[in-house]
Amino acid sequence: MDHVDFILEQWRRERPDLDVTAMGVIGRVGRLYLAYLKPMERTFARYGLNAAKFDVLATLRRAGAPYRLSAGALMKATMVASGTMTNRIDRLEADGLVSRTTNPEDSRSFLIALTVEGLTLIDEVVEAHVATQSGLIEGLSPEEVDQLAELLSKALTALDRT
Repeated sequence: MDHVDFILEQWRRERPDLDVTAMGVIGRVGRLYLAYLKPMERTFARYGLNAAKFDVLATLRRAGAPYRLSAGALMKATMVASGTMTNRIDRLEADGLVSRTTNPEDSRSFLIALTVEGLTLIDEVVEAHVATQSGLIEGLSPEEVDQLAELLSKALTALDRT
């Protein structure tokens, strides 16, 4: 039994009229997220980053050469508001990890690109990040990892349709 089982038993005892199945699933997903976040944050911190900075650098890296996106594309990919993205870009630019140039196709917008230092750093950090994440799921068999990934994908897809 995990802690969520304890909570569910309490609800079943106190409110047997409620079906708390969904509470169990969502509670476990939330607790896993929080448990996984701490070691990932420690990994990022070893490189002077946090999850927000890592997200921007990783998004630019995944975009492929020349590792450059518009601020709007970055906002869409990272699902953050304009002010939040501007703040992240400002900090990464001050750290010398990204550069900002006027978009030649639209002078009202900017292109954000990884610098050489940013590319070198994200390539190193992502290796450590993948190793951290692998360690977090090492208690599951490869088949269980596949099943969990498939079920979580199905749940996300169903949620996206609402």
